[in-house]
Amino acid sequence: MSDSVFSLNKPELAAWRAGNTGTEGVWHFDSGVAGPRVLVSALVHGNELCGAWALKELLEAGVTPACGTLTLAFCNLEAFDRFDPAKHDASRFVDEDMNRQWMPERIAEANTRERRRVAALQPFVQAADWLLDLHSMHEPSLPLSLSGLQPRNLALARQLRAPEYVVVDAGHKDGVRMRDFGRFGLPDEQAPQTRSLLIECGFHGDPQSLVVARDQCVRFLLQAGLLSAASSAQLLPGWLQPDAPQQWALYVTGPVVAKSERFTFNQPFQGLEVIASAGTVIGDNDGEPVTTPYDNCVLVMPSTRQARAGVTVVRFARREKLG
Repeated sequence: MSDSVFSLNKPELAAWRAGNTGTEGVWHFDSGVAGPRVLVSALVHGNELCGAWALKELLEAGVTPACGTLTLAFCNLEAFDRFDPAKHDASRFVDEDMNRQWMPERIAEANTRERRRVAALQPFVQAADWLLDLHSMHEPSLPLSLSGLQPRNLALARQLRAPEYVVVDAGHKDGVRMRDFGRFGLPDEQAPQTRSLLIECGFHGDPQSLVVARDQCVRFLLQAGLLSAASSAQLLPGWLQPDAPQQWALYVTGPVVAKSERFTFNQPFQGLEVIASAGTVIGDNDGEPVTTPYDNCVLVMPSTRQARAGVTVVRFARREKLG
């Protein structure tokens, strides 16, 4: 896949870096009124700038919750500090992918910088009832909402009415994501009050990814009841975008995991392609042809930028209309 132009500038976070919680990069606001405890997180990967911009702008706008609490977290600041638009993949993490470390045994080991940062963020994630985790993608693509397998999160994605595509998946074999950690990963009957969505807002360097991040923040805070329509229009004018004309659920049936860094696709896939026929060859995995398992197979987030043994390079999914 060819390199894409990186047009989104790195935000200046110096004024907001300290936070107000005693934990670097974490801000917390309590309304004093009963309501959900909401966490909006960004920079889980240091090269995903759109979420950092959105959190910075929420802070600059003076957004505070009408009820419940609001926590804003800039997560992997050490990776973010290394960001270089010419080598943006290099600042995804420092030692290892932060969004695979949300497992008690890994957190307890504290043997990498990402695991130690996860340990510092853990109390805020555990305290939250609602989580919006803002991300972006290696390749140009339409935005995606990742709901996990819990019906309550798919229902929330429908209530938000955007983005167009909602990915229903079980996560990654090589570790647990923040959005699946603790109560967020429990079945509906065990944690009915929790909600968690991970939003892939588009390509890392596309300014449109910030438009999506802003829109998702407003929708999420409105749905949680922390922000009124009137206050959002006053404090965050232009953030709310039109609803998706139609939403689709993409039910992931399985990943393709690279055997090595030599994995290749046979076309420059960008994601959401619908491959009509089962058995269609889409790539090569160290000499083994990679074929679609069924008709009308959707390719979700294909990318070889991080290809190496054990890394997911694409997911296969079936699609279904929502609503």
